[in-house]
Amino acid sequence: MDYALLTQTIRTLALIGGEKIMEIYAQDDFGVETKNDESPVTRADRAADAVIFEGLRTVFPDVTIVTEEQSESHTLSAQSFLIVDPLDGTKEFIKRRGDFTVNIAYVENGVPTRGVVYAPAKERLFFTNEHGQSVEETGPFDVECIGTTQEISVKKPDNDALIVVASKSHRDQATDDYINGYNIADLTGAGSSLKFCLVATGEADLYPRLGRTMEWDTAAGHAVLRGAGGQVVRFEDHQDLTYGKADYENPFFIAFAPGVTLKNKPFKTS
Repeated sequence: MDYALLTQTIRTLALIGGEKIMEIYAQDDFGVETKNDESPVTRADRAADAVIFEGLRTVFPDVTIVTEEQSESHTLSAQSFLIVDPLDGTKEFIKRRGDFTVNIAYVENGVPTRGVVYAPAKERLFFTNEHGQSVEETGPFDVECIGTTQEISVKKPDNDALIVVASKSHRDQATDDYINGYNIADLTGAGSSLKFCLVATGEADLYPRLGRTMEWDTAAGHAVLRGAGGQVVRFEDHQDLTYGKADYENPFFIAFAPGVTLKNKPFKTS
């Protein structure tokens, strides 16, 4: 894989997909429908998917592409593949909260080695450069040319005063019970793959997810966190979360900055 070309391509396509999303975000009718799994889908999901898929297929004609909005791609299998969530955080989009992202990642032998996460409503753009180091680019963003970037890195956590980020739309009692097992200085909510990026920049130390996710939800954020020195492990055994599973469904997981002393199970509140 030509990583320089990959970086340029996925960054450009994330920005173009974000433009499509924001065009629809400015309208009154999102065209909300419900998919077979009961999750919502909008015209923005489909518009972004179309432009991203076409762009990836043009530049990388021989690479397998898995994308959330094309169910036929969910049966594909390859050692290395591109994986796309054109609009992660559709519920946040519908509620006009702004915490939605465009996610594109490249997976090699089970590991998301490159990725881009673009939050168009928040004007935040994170990606791995050609060397695998994660950066945040400051806007305004030029679709063709990478602007000013700053390398990002997880911070050294203080286990007596951790900063935890959790889902806005998918918080449940099990998650709260688990979080309560830590010494928390601050708990914040965020939508979509932005949670990975907040750990990657040092704005948070820990992101536990005790709920259903798919690989397209997490691969790009995982790549960004990995390129910033962070880790993502399975909740059940603290082994690395891997990709290319038969159904593309993830187990529960924990994303964190190394140095966090992980707990083994949810804790009940007293």
